[in-house]
Amino acid sequence: MSRLADLTWRYGAALVATVATSLVIGAILAVAPIGNLPILYLIPVLVAATRLGRGPAIVASIAAFLLYDWFFIEPLHEITIADPAEWLALLLFLVTAVITSQLAANERARAEVAIRREREASLLYEALRLMGEPDLDAALRAVAERVRAELSVATVAVELTVAGRKHEVAVGDTTAIALATDVLSSGSGNSDHGKPGRWIRVVPPSGAVTSMHIRRDTRRYEVPIRSNDQTIGSIALIRDAKHTAFATNESRLLALLATQLGALAARAELNEATTQGEILRRTDELKSALLAAVSHDLRTPLASIIASAGSLRQPDVQWTDAEKRSFVSDIENEARRLARIVDNLLDLSRMESGALRPEKAWYDIGSLVDEVLGRLRAVTVGRKVSVDIPDELPPVHLDYVEIDQVLSNLVENAVRHTPAGTAIAISARQDRDNVVIEVADSGPGIDTRALPHLFEAFYRGAPRTRVGIGLGLAVARGLVEAHGGTITAENRPAGGAVFRFTLPIDATTRVPATT
Repeated sequence: MSRLADLTWRYGAALVATVATSLVIGAILAVAPIGNLPILYLIPVLVAATRLGRGPAIVASIAAFLLYDWFFIEPLHEITIADPAEWLALLLFLVTAVITSQLAANERARAEVAIRREREASLLYEALRLMGEPDLDAALRAVAERVRAELSVATVAVELTVAGRKHEVAVGDTTAIALATDVLSSGSGNSDHGKPGRWIRVVPPSGAVTSMHIRRDTRRYEVPIRSNDQTIGSIALIRDAKHTAFATNESRLLALLATQLGALAARAELNEATTQGEILRRTDELKSALLAAVSHDLRTPLASIIASAGSLRQPDVQWTDAEKRSFVSDIENEARRLARIVDNLLDLSRMESGALRPEKAWYDIGSLVDEVLGRLRAVTVGRKVSVDIPDELPPVHLDYVEIDQVLSNLVENAVRHTPAGTAIAISARQDRDNVVIEVADSGPGIDTRALPHLFEAFYRGAPRTRVGIGLGLAVARGLVEAHGGTITAENRPAGGAVFRFTLPIDATTRVPATT
């Protein structure tokens, strides 16, 4: 609806309501001579003020004054009044009607402002909420769709460059998207791109238009998105020329939205820079820890292997069979130690790259524990190892090799950090939807300062307790989490430490939890 047609409708409706009220007053006076009937004219005046605006309400007030004087005050059908008291009454009515219409119109204006502010706040909040989503293209598309619905436009397209990556989305009328994307593609070269939004009359080139049927009265509107005094994108809107240009509050809303998008883009770039800095810092720490491990923990077994092999190769020394077996045992043990270190490094690399994919099958936890203890018999020699696993424990869907490694790392950790002869207890139980497996010892326990860092790569505790390369527990955590479980460590009240990890039970094998 054009502005002239809208004004005509508003003022016409006010006049019609006033005439209708005059007919009602005439019908009442025809039945009974009732006084103070002019008060009824306040009804169309108030309705016009609250629904149509201040101007129509004032027109309704003046029309009521004239109609009542013309039809109901002697002499009839003349704009004159015989009784001066009637003049006073009509003037008071007119003043009352005008003041009332002004108050009602002011309340209507305040209500409209409140509604606009609510719409602006709602749209900006929605934009802020959506821009927090991990998929930026989907978030921009949702914001564009909300803007299109809020402002009743045919098409909205958004271009935004974040951290060097350009994102472009367009929603709405597909036949007008080409115009919106044309604004985005050509905006950077336009000298007006940095200025506030503007309407542009679009005239398609002469000649045939392919599959696009675009009306000649289509107009487009562009609002630049700026951050740190640089244009990083724009919002393009397509609207038919028969619609009026955006109101001041709508233009302000678009400017606020563009400002918010610019601020969000700047924050995203800052977050990415912070993340990259943290990655570089952790990479440097990892490199330093790895170099320290190579310089000490890898060289030690290699030096032992080289020394033992060199001793066996000495032609001028006659070694006894027991001495030869000792050298061979040292070579084998140090080679196994070196293999475990290399395996942990490879597993850590797989976890860091996201290439760790458990190959799961159904296995019995008791059989798995027995096999691990059998293989580690040489490591646990001189230790009392107890196992407590109920027969009714259900099978678990797991990767046998990976959970075998978790248990091996925990048992070796318990042996490495406790005095000789310390007892080790392995137990398993069902807790609702999980199987809980524990490896406990009765050693000196864990330094409380080390507890928060136990599962970090290359962390080896206090200097006097640094044994190994510090990868076993980090690898164990990665393998357990890859199965959807958790792993924790704590000190036991009676002394010693307990490492506890969980593995989820499939619903088809779940049994009632024991008490």
